Amino acid sequence: MTRKISIDFEQELNPQQLEVVTSAPGPALVIAGAGSGKTRTLTYRVAYLIEQGCDPGSILLLTFTNKAAREMTGRVESIVPGEVKRIWGGTFHHIANRILRVHIHRLGYEPNYTILDQGDTNSFLDSCLQDLGHKKKESVLPQGSVLHSIISLARNTCTELPDVLEQRFPYFLDFSEEIEQVEKHFTQKKHAQNLLDFDDLLLLWLRLLQQDVGLRDYYTRRFVNILVDEYQDTNRLQADIIDILAAHHRNVMVVGDDSQSIYAFRGAHFANIMEFPKRYPDAHMYKLEHNYRSSPEILFLANESIRYNTNQFRKVLQPTKEQGPQPLVITPQDVHYQARTVGEAINEYIYSGTQPRDIAVLYRAHFHSMELQMELGRRMLPFEVRSGYKFFEQAHIKDISSYLKILINPFDEVAWTRVLRLLPGIGEKTSRKIFTALSGSQDPLSAVGTDTCFSMVPKAAKQYWGNITGIVNALREIGTAVAPAPLITAALEYGYRDLMRAKYMNAIERNEDIDRFTELAWQYESLQDFLSELALMTSTEADDVNRDPVHEQITLSTIHQAKGLEWSVVFIICLVEGRFPNPQNIDSLEDEEEERRLFYVAATRAKDALVLCVPRYAKDSTGYTSLLKPSRFLREIPQECYTANNAADQDHYDYCE
Repeated sequence: MTRKISIDFEQELNPQQLEVVTSAPGPALVIAGAGSGKTRTLTYRVAYLIEQGCDPGSILLLTFTNKAAREMTGRVESIVPGEVKRIWGGTFHHIANRILRVHIHRLGYEPNYTILDQGDTNSFLDSCLQDLGHKKKESVLPQGSVLHSIISLARNTCTELPDVLEQRFPYFLDFSEEIEQVEKHFTQKKHAQNLLDFDDLLLLWLRLLQQDVGLRDYYTRRFVNILVDEYQDTNRLQADIIDILAAHHRNVMVVGDDSQSIYAFRGAHFANIMEFPKRYPDAHMYKLEHNYRSSPEILFLANESIRYNTNQFRKVLQPTKEQGPQPLVITPQDVHYQARTVGEAINEYIYSGTQPRDIAVLYRAHFHSMELQMELGRRMLPFEVRSGYKFFEQAHIKDISSYLKILINPFDEVAWTRVLRLLPGIGEKTSRKIFTALSGSQDPLSAVGTDTCFSMVPKAAKQYWGNITGIVNALREIGTAVAPAPLITAALEYGYRDLMRAKYMNAIERNEDIDRFTELAWQYESLQDFLSELALMTSTEADDVNRDPVHEQITLSTIHQAKGLEWSVVFIICLVEGRFPNPQNIDSLEDEEEERRLFYVAATRAKDALVLCVPRYAKDSTGYTSLLKPSRFLREIPQECYTANNAADQDHYDYCE
């Protein structure tokens, strides 16, 4: 039965949105460009279905965040009051949990299962290691947090563990058999204790649908209309679940933007959106191309960039805003001048009336923001780091800094405690005992290698003790009369790299951070001056300014973390080869195209002003200075897409063409 229509859809929506909202039943692929009103379109689609007489309880709305689900259902409630509570709306994991609570007994679990969060899962895996005799890394296997990353990626991409190790964690490939044993024990132990982790929610939901014909038939008939948000970010498991649920009615509308598919490293499967028309040959394709966010000049640059991707659904973002300034390309001398230039520009924007909350600096990798964090701290400008901890607060940076502090002051208890507690089996009590022995000697740096000290080391840490003594001996041999950079390199090479791989996730990215930390250290001739500067940068006063909730804050963010957000003014820094694209992520044409999509996402975060920063020179971790080449993503677009800051900038750009 059709309900009385009280919404003027033609008045509320543009023609492209209206076509999607009022589309006929059947499979549909909606390619929603950046800033095109995707959420509004989905919201009105749900409202339209209800107005047309669709039972709200037969609508399944799948999102990727709880915030998105609340926002959409809240908007539906404001349009069609009283109907939203019956909609099956939420994240994939939320809906999975709702179904499993009722039916999981069919898989041999009890319905009162406990869900492990990420921290709990990491701890549980550490327990599994101990069960198998590894006892807090007594073997060379990684810790629970790293194992969790490996196992989770394998599950979400439907890839065998050895293949995941070869592709993403090659330094653990020799231990493939041991890691598979841990994974098997991990799965069995969870089942025995009636525990599920986040991945299990999807795996078991899919297993229920695949194995229980009656249950599958019930839910495929129940969900008459299925709507999926951010479809380009779905993994293989999620796509399979959707296809099964849509098999009966085939009223599945997936909404996404292939040009914003940037999460392959998390397991997102780009082929899901690109091959949707193959899986549903009768699907209708719609495009939302009217952009309500960015100026025409910014959209011109974004459109010209993304057209170089061959594997895409072609679309052209159409501006709805008035003209603004052209994107600006600046080419400071190096990353330090880049930080100063961006800091000065931010000051000017704020002085001209732009609020700090409307300014963002985006980058390909977290360590690219290091110099800028220092610069903003010096200028007392409040900022928020969305890409993780502030650079100098990261655990691996503090670890290296602690070794340097020990060299300059062998009686530094805080630094020694941090270094000692890096090893398995050493806690507060043992670290205090060892430090007491070290500080009781005239030369703690020598005492750390004695049998007396080694006898205090617990069994679990003994095989790693050589990492500490190796680092300390290397640093002591180099001494404090040199620049700090070689000391950092020595600490990494003589033992810290192995410790880092076993203890922390994303060892490759952390190694890049340390390389950048080393580059910064080349700016200092004195270890004491370098450590003093670090202390000032992480002081309470600096934190008070940068974290004061009363102040509006500038946003510093990786592009991955910035997706879905927008700012009036956006800076993209380190737009040079070797930094953007990430050289470790371009082994194929597919990889390069995902990196180009990252640039597209970054550019389309800007509403009014876009500044592209291309430093000219860089000093690497060995102190060698080299000429940098502008990113291919800048070089390939027409020069009429942007304005060079000055003649020298244009000359540099032309030279590097």
